[in-house]
Parts: sequence; structure tokens; C-alpha cells
Amino acid sequence: MTGYDYSSGVWQFEGYGYVPSGTTGVSIMQVFGGGESATTLMLHVYDGSLRYYSGAAVEDNIYDRWFRLNVVHDVDASSLTVFVDGVERLRVPGHGGDKRFFKFGLYTQHDASSCMESRWKNIRILRK
Repeated sequence: MTGYDYSSGVWQFEGYGYVPSGTTGVSIMQVFGGGESATTLMLHVYDGSLRYYSGAAVEDNIYDRWFRLNVVHDVDASSLTVFVDGVERLRVPGHGGDKRFFKFGLYTQHDASSCMESRWKNIRILRK
């Protein structure tokens, strides 16, 4: 294991995020690394909703408030679970691959706004 790259076991990202209103068309958190895709999970913000990629809403009304985000990745069970403020909001299968790591910040996606921002604090990476 180098840094926080991982290929097996149960790993968790925890952090407090804030997305100002007007920021849209962005990825704010991802599990990088997957079998046939570059990522195993991406959480996008579109028009105030946190979404699984650009699809299913994970949490509405995400703008202008601090929220606690936990992403638990059980590699061996090929399962990811997303919690917002302690409530399970999404459970999806993994995408394979050999090595993964958590990324957070701001990554432009489709139809991005001209002004983009996310803030993060109290980031922790945990391993079971």
C-alpha cells in the first residue's frame, strides 16, 4: 500500500463539505480507479442536488450548508455506500479495477457553471 491507495478491504472517506449556490456541473468527490472506467464512484452537483454521476439524486438542497459526507467502499464485496449527515443515501456496486483512492475538491463535468467552488474540512480516511 502506498499512501491511501487501496486494492482490498473496507475503506471510508469522511469529510465536511460545503458547495456555494451557483456551483453546478461539477464533481466534488470521487473514488478514482475502476475496471473499464476511470472511476468507481463520482458525486456530482447539478442545480443544488448531489448526484451519483449525473443520474440519481443522492441529496437535494446541498447548497450553502455544511454537510458530513461518508463514503464506505467494501472492495471485497464490491459495494459502495454513501451517507450524508449520517443517513444512508446510496448503495451501489463497485466497478472493479486493481487500485483505488479517494479524491475530493472540484472537477468540471457537463454544463459547468462559470464560477465553481467547494470547501472541505475535517477530512479522514479510515480503514477497517
